[in-house]
Amino acid sequence: MNIDTEYLPSTLFLFVINNKKITGDNIKDDNKHSLKLLEKIVYKNESENNTLVSFLINSNINIGFIDASTEGKELPDKTAGVGLARKIGMDYSLNLFDFHKNIKMILICLDADCSISENYLTVIIESFNKKNINAAVIKYEHNINKNDNETEAIICYEIFLRYYHLGLLYANSTYAFPTIGSAMACDVESYILVEGMNKRKAAEDFYFLEKLAKSFKIHEIKNAVVYPSERRSWRVPFGTGQRVGRFLSNEKDEYILHDPLSYDILKKWLSLFLNDNENNMENVISKAKIISPHLYDYLNEQKFINIMNGIIKNSKTKKQLYNQKLKWFDGFKTLKLIHYLRETAYPEINMFDALDELFKMLNINFEIKRKKETIPSLDTQKKYLIEMRNYIYK
Repeated sequence: MNIDTEYLPSTLFLFVINNKKITGDNIKDDNKHSLKLLEKIVYKNESENNTLVSFLINSNINIGFIDASTEGKELPDKTAGVGLARKIGMDYSLNLFDFHKNIKMILICLDADCSISENYLTVIIESFNKKNINAAVIKYEHNINKNDNETEAIICYEIFLRYYHLGLLYANSTYAFPTIGSAMACDVESYILVEGMNKRKAAEDFYFLEKLAKSFKIHEIKNAVVYPSERRSWRVPFGTGQRVGRFLSNEKDEYILHDPLSYDILKKWLSLFLNDNENNMENVISKAKIISPHLYDYLNEQKFINIMNGIIKNSKTKKQLYNQKLKWFDGFKTLKLIHYLRETAYPEINMFDALDELFKMLNINFEIKRKKETIPSLDTQKKYLIEMRNYIYK
């Protein structure tokens, strides 16, 4: 195992082995195998000739597990999913910290099929302590070194993710950060303040980070890397595994993205809405109509004037009002606006046309000049993605 060892003695790797009652035998069998392996490590059983078990037993790695898999311990069918699994692990971890020590107590989310950079623990722990971070997302990169169909799928999906991130960066949104469940962390204090992880079966990462962002700055840790698995999966209704599976089944055209004009409208709207000197909501919504009649319609659907007048009435200072504005027009309302513009005025366009236009808007000098083909070669697609990564992690 290639990992910095300095913080291993003070770190616990807690596995939540889970499935619901109605689960295929293959999943249950895999989980039984995982539990047996973990039991041998935790109880230091070297009776079998297993190199991995022996290595982990004799290392400084602290491992624990929660059995939410065997019969009678399964997750409830109604709520079983990635959100509940994360919540079980994170909530239980609160019992294991020494609250008398004056150090950062950090909860880090990682999926079992991920790989990490060697400096993963060191960078995260030292970033939290030296910069007094409350919440963070960690740099992530899918493996794009191959040239097979799965690599095509994951490049397409990562471009989709990073395009939305870049669009929000262009718009100067507070919620411009990636929401990858296997690449997020927070300290115990912030976890408790936002009342912990949710039980969502998908998008648990989006809503958890959104809650954190309403009270804390979401930092980006760029010097450690998580490498998520690119495998297809049916276990969640959307996300990496589902998107890879959908791409490979040719269900729909995956090479489309939101029209970049949507992000220009968002940018103008945020500049107007968050202006400290513009707090007459009748004036604000009139100016929003000039930016875009579709933005105006969206705000009316959200009961903008009534809600904002109530917020203004209950805000005693400019800072309080500004924070309440950010909490009202949150990550979810931002996403809903982009989707509303897509459905009413600006339909999705070719992925690479959208990228070329957004690169111009961000003043990214992309040297690769694409030919007129709708979908360029895989090598060119990789260059687009690398350019996006470079901009985000500069």
